[in-house]
Amino acid sequence: MAGSATKTVHDIFQSMEYGPAATSSTATAQAWLDHHSRSLGLFIDGKFVRPADRQTRSLADSKGGNVCSTVCAVEDDVSQCASSAVNGYKAWSGMTCYNRAKVLLRLVSILGQHSKCFAELCDLCQASCSPSTLVRLLQYYSSWAQLRDTLITNWTPLGVVAVVVSDDCSLYSLMLKVLPALAMGNSVIIVPGRTTAPPALLLAQLFTSAGLAAGALNVLTGSDMLLGAKVAQNQSISYVTYSGNKQDGVMLCKATAGMGVPISISPCIGATCPFIIFESADLDSAVDGVIETAFKKKKEVHWVLCVQESVLDSVVSRLRLRMAGVKCVGLHSDADRAQVDMDIQEAQQQGATLIQSCAAPSSGALYPPTVLCGAAPSSPFVVSPSPGPLLPLMTFRSNTEAVALGNHSPHGLAASIWTEDLTLALETAKSLSVGSVWVNSHSVSDPCLPASGHKDSGSCTDGGQEGLYQFLRPSCSSSPPLPRSSPVSLDYTKFGTAASPAIIPDDSDASSAPKSYLQFVGGKACKSESGCSVAVQPPGGGSVLAYCPDGGRKDVRNAVEAAIKVQPGWMKKSPSARAQSLYSLAKGLEAKRRDIAVSINIQTGLSMDEAEKEVDLSFARLSDWAAYCDKVQGGTLPIPQSGSALSFPEALGVVGIVLPEKNPILSMVTLLGAAIATGNAVIMVPSQKYPLPALAFIQVSVKTFNVLRSKLGCQYLQYTCTSPLKTLHLFCQKNEEDKDGGRDWTQSHPSLLEEMWRNAVQWKSVWIPTA
Repeated sequence: MAGSATKTVHDIFQSMEYGPAATSSTATAQAWLDHHSRSLGLFIDGKFVRPADRQTRSLADSKGGNVCSTVCAVEDDVSQCASSAVNGYKAWSGMTCYNRAKVLLRLVSILGQHSKCFAELCDLCQASCSPSTLVRLLQYYSSWAQLRDTLITNWTPLGVVAVVVSDDCSLYSLMLKVLPALAMGNSVIIVPGRTTAPPALLLAQLFTSAGLAAGALNVLTGSDMLLGAKVAQNQSISYVTYSGNKQDGVMLCKATAGMGVPISISPCIGATCPFIIFESADLDSAVDGVIETAFKKKKEVHWVLCVQESVLDSVVSRLRLRMAGVKCVGLHSDADRAQVDMDIQEAQQQGATLIQSCAAPSSGALYPPTVLCGAAPSSPFVVSPSPGPLLPLMTFRSNTEAVALGNHSPHGLAASIWTEDLTLALETAKSLSVGSVWVNSHSVSDPCLPASGHKDSGSCTDGGQEGLYQFLRPSCSSSPPLPRSSPVSLDYTKFGTAASPAIIPDDSDASSAPKSYLQFVGGKACKSESGCSVAVQPPGGGSVLAYCPDGGRKDVRNAVEAAIKVQPGWMKKSPSARAQSLYSLAKGLEAKRRDIAVSINIQTGLSMDEAEKEVDLSFARLSDWAAYCDKVQGGTLPIPQSGSALSFPEALGVVGIVLPEKNPILSMVTLLGAAIATGNAVIMVPSQKYPLPALAFIQVSVKTFNVLRSKLGCQYLQYTCTSPLKTLHLFCQKNEEDKDGGRDWTQSHPSLLEEMWRNAVQWKSVWIPTA
């Protein structure tokens, strides 16, 4: 039977011979690198390009051996790549949703054939991302590519998207931005870090073999983050998104300030995250989770252990037992070892006790896992943790203290909560200012979950349907892309410090003097702290219409303090209560219809009919926002693992709005309504050219926003929005003479309201596993 050419099923069962061994149609990672002579070029227009006279950058493996070298692109390469991406966008976006989805699904099959090569290359480069994880990403976003025009109507792709990551960023974080951008029809330029460059080049090659249009995916490698800035400066780039450590993200934002390109950053590296254990937790499982996440997994974030006092002794005893067999952890350099030693010494001086798996070696880049018991929230090793295997342990008494400890960090990336009390878990998850919360679990990720870094941990949402909108813009004509510009020379340290000269009306004829407006801070009218005011004149010049206060730094500080006080209470109000406040505001605006129309008339030169029409549209827009308050909420998400996942939108907090000049009342209520409908408090700056309508409007306002009059620069905002990190949205505005330019605020397109609403919220995901 063994020699038969053809075997039946009966023959096989009788002989029980093994079938033929599975053969791989692909080479190993070493063979792929050897094919490229271990010197990888750029990937432009669907093929590898090796320009002459370029510097190279070497990549070593974990043992110090040479893996390969990559080319450092220059400005000529960036221009060639951008031109290819523009052509790739035309071809890729011109395909049907079905055909784009087919390409992404086809890559799943191709990746299966080359999974060995991909996995080996990721191991060599220390860019952790398993083939199965990437397959899950491809399957998820291929379905969104199929359903884009069905479930995401009235939105269109941005164009050419640049995805920039730092050297320490994972390949998963990179692809979490690349794949949704492609699925929505954009072309992508990848600027990878040192470790993600080879796998990104391999994937680009595989994408092309799957049928991706040439130029739709390009890879530019470089020596540092300056390459990302060069790519962003190109006029063809529509959007830049960054993932990695915050330092490189700040540099990228500052380098692109004033260029008119939207940029978002996701600082997913180096954040401090709380690991909270309540007395109602399964302590054995919780301690196992602590050991795994703090000492055994690759640490992209720093964890702080928070334990309820009533179970502290039990947790500490379990930690001593479980850490007994844990080996020393390798550090990156001797400098890291010196930092660890300094933190340990400082912790002991502050009274902290140590739990170590073994004695620390006297020298070298190895250190045992260490728990620092009795840490204080203000300790330097808690605020700015070292890169070593150190885990600070703090205690709390009540649930309120646990939330306070969890929110103590400036970061807001994620948190892990351990308790068997579901009510306590959900209440704590809601109160923590973080983007992802894991209940009785940790470090769980799936592309279906939207992840918004709160506070200093991000200015965009990645994952889920919500993460797709950063790569789309409303298709209506009311939302044109930002015009590109060149930054001006600006002294950021002195910008806004010089006060405008005070203009004081002549008191000799007070009866005929123009009206002097006041600022509106904390629910009441007040004078500017600077004592300065500026004259407001009608279009074309002429007699002074009014005097407006010129706010300074102290006015801004007072307004922020007032907004911080009122925002938590406003956010806790029910959606229906916020809706009633907005309806009341709309009625107040309608009651002052004539007065505000007159202010628009004399300020802008519009006819009374046009001014009254704008006021009518304004209180209709406020009514829309009132109705919107309780209509758009989060919900449960279908996840591939056991358990439940929830996502819901939350207010950003205190929001600053610099009003445009076009449609001064309508644009104001559109932006203001979105912010306060979602639970934010607002600091509003009227337009420099037409401030009077906004100042007249404050007479019918609620106390959730404050009005200042000040001169601000868009470039200054882009430069300073990273210290601390703030979400910044810019709107296209052109000269008044250009009637077809800029945003059309008069349109009541559904995507306009949706865009404003999404700009005013951040998302939180809660993962609740089951057995």
